[in-house]
Amino acid sequence: MTSPHDLLAAVARGVDPGPFALVRREGADHLELFTGTVRPVERLADVPLPDGPPGPRTLALVPYRQVTERGFDCVDDGTPLECLEIAGHARLPLADALAALPDAPVATADAGFDIADAEYADIVARVLAEEIGRGEGANFVIHRTLRAAVQGSPLVAALAALRRLLLRERGAYWTFVVHTGTRILVGASPERHVSVDDGLVMMNPISGTFRHGGTADRAALLRFLTDPKEIDELYMVLDEELKMMARVAERGGQVVGPYLKEMSHLAHTEYLLAGRGRLDVRDVLRETMFAPTVTGSPMENACRVIARHETTGRRYYAGVLALLGRDDAGRQTLDAPILIRTAEISPAGELRVPVGATLVRHSTPEGEVAETHAKAAGVLAALGLRPDAPDPGPGPVERLADDPEVRAALAARNAPLARFWLDQRPTGAVALPGLTGRRALIVDGEDTFTGMLAHQLRALGLAVELTPWHRAADDGYDLVVAGPGPGDPRAVDEPKMAALRGLLAGRLAAAAPTLAVCLSHQLLAGLLGLPLRRRDAPYQGLQRDVTVFGTSRRVGFYSTFTPVADADRVATPYGPVELSRDPVDHAVHALRGPGFAGVQFHPESVLSRDGLAVLADLLGHLLSVPPGRAPADAHPATAGSAHGPADRG
Repeated sequence: MTSPHDLLAAVARGVDPGPFALVRREGADHLELFTGTVRPVERLADVPLPDGPPGPRTLALVPYRQVTERGFDCVDDGTPLECLEIAGHARLPLADALAALPDAPVATADAGFDIADAEYADIVARVLAEEIGRGEGANFVIHRTLRAAVQGSPLVAALAALRRLLLRERGAYWTFVVHTGTRILVGASPERHVSVDDGLVMMNPISGTFRHGGTADRAALLRFLTDPKEIDELYMVLDEELKMMARVAERGGQVVGPYLKEMSHLAHTEYLLAGRGRLDVRDVLRETMFAPTVTGSPMENACRVIARHETTGRRYYAGVLALLGRDDAGRQTLDAPILIRTAEISPAGELRVPVGATLVRHSTPEGEVAETHAKAAGVLAALGLRPDAPDPGPGPVERLADDPEVRAALAARNAPLARFWLDQRPTGAVALPGLTGRRALIVDGEDTFTGMLAHQLRALGLAVELTPWHRAADDGYDLVVAGPGPGDPRAVDEPKMAALRGLLAGRLAAAAPTLAVCLSHQLLAGLLGLPLRRRDAPYQGLQRDVTVFGTSRRVGFYSTFTPVADADRVATPYGPVELSRDPVDHAVHALRGPGFAGVQFHPESVLSRDGLAVLADLLGHLLSVPPGRAPADAHPATAGSAHGPADRG
């Protein structure tokens, strides 16, 4: 059944029309109807994408449990990866869709969250204290689910909800109904996870939630745009998605924005990332499972934390809808929104609306409880479970983003960020003389910041390889970079800590050039005899001006532990070591000795405005590189171009 009118008429008669999806993509004046057959597959690599004429091939419903393909933990609820193999594709003008979709209230009963507000607040408090407070990561998303029973036909209810979403919700990336025969998904997702078109990979990190209830309040919005918690949330997910772009784009991602995404009940802040890549789109999906905005960072440990604190599986929440196809040249295409602001309805009428809150060091349990209610509001209003937003009426809707002060507040967010990720530059523009042909190995400590670090070191001129901590082999590299990761560096017998400590000890004994970042900096400091201290307040996603070997640098920290020292120079079995210390608490931000160096901050982070300059200085120390052009990381802030990715050469 490929005619939208025939399909909707069949539903109105109480006939199941078979599997289909109705989708309105952002800015479109029509809906797309996809019809075909549904079959489950085990892995993303099994999602069908046959050759043939241009057009869509498969709509995949990717559940959260698919993250196990990357070896990450989850509460495995057995939710299937289902594929709608598209046999029919038609368009329906938006006005015709609104006329044809059922215009009726959705009756529900027994609505309530599966986790009560007080219990959810307790979980938030535990995550803040036991996870962020103990160095397990910078942010984590914990979900809860509103459940209810739909009265009457679930499919009619879903289509009626779709009509209300089309009328009342704005700013959604996809607004959709997907019916597989075993489940119905209906929602308005604000967030693109990843797309691929003409070889251009794009991601869209969104974070920060301004609750306005449909009424513009300029003063309140300006306060939101300067709120440190909201700013930090967006910066942290920006860093995390840059890590993903480092895996799927040849030179990493260029940052464009930030922008204000306005919806009927909420507004969010967002960036756009773009980079060129050649991977199969199914590999792009696998390498980017799943968005930090619905999981946390660093990603692998975020999944462990989620599995520790969530007692039920996430089903499709935090997964994606993925539309795979071919373009006119036969190249693969992908468009994948994140499955948030989405209701799942069973054939028996069981309704689930999962929502989550992003927990950072500034979070409060009460604030995160309120955020889950706000995020559910749009879908719940469409289903008749909450008051609807005011009808905007005819004519253009007032856009808060058009206000000059709002634009200025958004632009100001880029001023302290690393220009390396915001600007285009010609190949070789920041390369240092003397590095061509020299090899570096980066050892990943379970934080894929190492992918970003690899792009920066390549831009500086090194040939770089990347390996996980449990496979590291010191094999004649000119430089080994021991990378960051979560966990307590004081854990003597923990396998990762023992492996990284052994690697560093071997490099020190051989007097082989070594750079240690964050966690590995702490381990290096311990080998040098410096004590380690857990901070009273975590430095997760914190930007600071610190002195690094006599020069003031603006850098980003993601750490809970730090080495400390009482002097600027110490004698060690490996020679004299120079320290850059905090003048108040004596935390060691950086150290260097004969053939080795360590930094507590992340020079590769978007928060490290001067990170590239720090790396250039350290390479000069470690590899006796003659001074060259200073990396231009501190020139005036201008938004990146939206026309293509930066060439980071």
